[in-house]
Amino acid sequence: MPDLTPIESPESQPGSSTEFPPARSSFPALRKGLIAFQYRNYRLLWFGQLISVTGTWMQSLAQAWLVYEILNANAFQLGLVNVLQFLPVLLFGIPCGIIADRFPKRSIMLVTQFIMMILAATMSALVFTNVVELWMVYVIATIFGMANAVDMPTRQAFVSDLVGREAIMNAVALNSALFNTGRIVGPAIAGILLALFGPAVLFGINAASYIAVLAGLAMIRIAPVINLSTDSPIQRLRDGLSYVRSTPTIMRTIILVGTVGTFGMNFNVWIPVLASDYFEAGSNAYGLLFSAMGVGSLIGALSLAFSGRGPNHKRMLAGVAVMGVSEIALAFVANSGAALAMGAVTLAFIGFSASNAMSTANTTVQTTSDDGHRGRVMAVYMTVFAGSIPIGALISGWVTNQFGAPTSVAMGGTIVLLMALVQFRVPQRAPSTSSQVSPSADARAHS
Repeated sequence: MPDLTPIESPESQPGSSTEFPPARSSFPALRKGLIAFQYRNYRLLWFGQLISVTGTWMQSLAQAWLVYEILNANAFQLGLVNVLQFLPVLLFGIPCGIIADRFPKRSIMLVTQFIMMILAATMSALVFTNVVELWMVYVIATIFGMANAVDMPTRQAFVSDLVGREAIMNAVALNSALFNTGRIVGPAIAGILLALFGPAVLFGINAASYIAVLAGLAMIRIAPVINLSTDSPIQRLRDGLSYVRSTPTIMRTIILVGTVGTFGMNFNVWIPVLASDYFEAGSNAYGLLFSAMGVGSLIGALSLAFSGRGPNHKRMLAGVAVMGVSEIALAFVANSGAALAMGAVTLAFIGFSASNAMSTANTTVQTTSDDGHRGRVMAVYMTVFAGSIPIGALISGWVTNQFGAPTSVAMGGTIVLLMALVQFRVPQRAPSTSSQVSPSADARAHS
C-alpha cells in the first residue's frame, strides 16, 4: 500500500526529482509537438493511461449492454447507473481536492487506480459466473464514483508535477488526444468482442488494462509537492475556494467551462434524437455521428499539441465561439433535411473546437494556480465541468421533448456563443504574482 503520510515542509526538502533530463530530437517540428514526451515521468503516465482509458471505454459499452440487454433494465435504470458513477464527483470532488494537495499525488493515484482495477475484476467475475444483479451494478458504480472523485483532481494536478511549465499546454493537449483515441478505439474493439465473447471479457480486459497505468506510476520517480499546512480540512477548503474567487483568470475560465458544459456539451441527448428523427437513420448513423465528433476532437487536440503555443484566453474564447456557431449550424443542417454526412462534418467541427477550447481552459487553470492550491483548484474545475454536463442534460432533454432537438442544439450553441462574446468584451486582468505557478514545478521536472 502506498505511503499516505502527510508531506513535510518545503524548507526541509527542496524540490528535487529523479526525472531524467529531457531527450533531444533531431526533428524540431516533431519535438515541438511532443515536447511533453521529453519527460520520462510523463511518458510513463501517458502510455499507461492510453491503455487504461481504452479499456475503460470498452467497459462503458459492456456495462450499458449488460444493464439494458442482459439485466432487462429500462432507460431510467440505465441512466441511474451513470448518475451513481457521477454523483460522488459532484458531491465530494471539491473536498477531495484537499487530499490532492495534502498527500503525494502519485501515492493517491496508485490507491485509486488499484481500487478501480478491483472493481472491474469483480464485475467480470460476477458476469462470468451469472450471479450479477442490478443492485450489484449500482453498488460497484457508486464505489467507482467515489474513487474517481479522488482520482480526477489528483490526476489533473499531477500533470504539472511531471513536466516543466513550458510543456504543460502540450501535456494537457496530449492528454486530450489520449482520451479521444480511447473513445474512438475502445468502443470499436468492444463492439466486436462483445458480439464474440460477451461483456464479462470486456470487464476483464479493463481490469487488466489498469496494470499498465499502475506500472507506469510505480516507475515514476519524482519528489512530491511539499506542504506543511496545519490548517484543518475546513480551513483548507475555504482557502481553496477563496483562492479561486480571488484569481480572476481562474474564476472566469471556470465560469466559461461551466457554461459550455451546461449548454454546449449535451451530445448524449442530442445525437440519438438527431440520428433517429432528423437524419432518419439507425444505430449505424448514431455511431457515425459520435465517431465524427471523436475524430474532430482528436484532430483538435493534436493540432493544439503541435502548435507549440501556450495558453491564450482569446484563442480559448475563439474556440468556444466556433463551437457555438457550429452547433447553430448543426441545428440548421438537421432541420433542412440535409444528408447525414453534413451532420457528421458539422459535429467534427464541434469536436475540433471544443477540444481546443477545453484543453486551453485546463492549461490556463493549471498554469495560473500555484503548487499549494493546484489540487483544490483542479477539484473545483473538474467538479464544475463534470457537474454541469448532467445538469445540462436535464435542461436540454426537456427542451428537446418540448421543441425538438434542433431547437435545443441551437439554444445551447447560442448561449455558448454569447458567453464567449461577453468574455471577449470583459478586459482580461493579468494574474497576480502570487497566482503564478511557482518555479518549483520546473525545478522538479528538470532536476
